Amino acid sequence: MTALITGATAGIGKATAQIFAEQGFNLIITGRRAERLAELKAELEQKFNTKILVLCFDVRDKISVENAIKSLPENWQNIDILINNAGLAVGLNHVQDGEIDDWERMIDTNIKGLLYVTRTVSPLMIARGGGHIVNICSIAGKEVYENGNVYCATKHAVDALSKAMRVDMLKHNIRVTNICPGAVETEFSLVRFKNDAERAKQPYIGIEPLTAEDIAKTIFFVISQPKHVCINDLTIMPTAQANGSTFYRM
Repeated sequence: MTALITGATAGIGKATAQIFAEQGFNLIITGRRAERLAELKAELEQKFNTKILVLCFDVRDKISVENAIKSLPENWQNIDILINNAGLAVGLNHVQDGEIDDWERMIDTNIKGLLYVTRTVSPLMIARGGGHIVNICSIAGKEVYENGNVYCATKHAVDALSKAMRVDMLKHNIRVTNICPGAVETEFSLVRFKNDAERAKQPYIGIEPLTAEDIAKTIFFVISQPKHVCINDLTIMPTAQANGSTFYRM
């Protein structure tokens, strides 16, 4: 089977690629950082008996997305699983103090990028009579919290799009799963706080957060279900986190 993973250069995407490669999947790994993709390809091909294809593009660029998918060799077009993982949070301001560039970056990546990739890959699945799309959402797609405004709005959009995809693709035998993690310690906070490493540590102080591997294992569990089973929506949290803003810190 073949899986395409966006945002595979770090965090959840990279961990998912590692688990899928270990399980014998052929992988199409995508991202913006060509050097990291090349390193991951070399690592996975050396460790596991699998094939890896690298596509370097920014999901925000519709033309680049289309050209990359259209360039796939025929034997790589049989995509069984699409994991829409690319996404980010930038800034943590009240909406009245928000930076427009941050808003556009989140909207263009989290919503439009997910749509561009899905619009390009899903017809390949439809032509083959089935597939599975996994959208990496967030607890921020289920509720809102102070200073989360636009990020929460983008993830609410992912939540709604996952439901809509499930309905629209039902007759094409395509499963759609929405996965909503709570606090996961990856590069997420480093990006949100614009490379301020000290601030990036603060959300995880006093708790044991989820890891990228935790979410990767959850993704693999979801796609491993029998063909008649579709997990539509899954929320996964650290034990120390009850919801988007309630933590028990030791």
